[in-house]
Amino acid sequence: MAVKIRLRRMGAKKAPFYRVVVADSRYPRDGRFIEELGYYDPTKEPVVLKVDDEKVKSWIAKGAQPTDSVKALLKKNGTL
Repeated sequence: MAVKIRLRRMGAKKAPFYRVVVADSRYPRDGRFIEELGYYDPTKEPVVLKVDDEKVKSWIAKGAQPTDSVKALLKKNGTL
């Protein structure tokens, strides 16, 4: 089972809101997930990113791979 840390799109049309989740890579983007780690709101000024650092680090230690977009957000946030 390939586990990914990725963004799950929520919100209305033209008003995206994302949740940072851990999911099996075979599941659809907005489908089933294992655990929710936080959220990302690009519509606010400044951009809001709130994640549970301990959960992220534990999932990475277990072998979960963050996607490119999540990796960039976590680096910007200081988690990675």
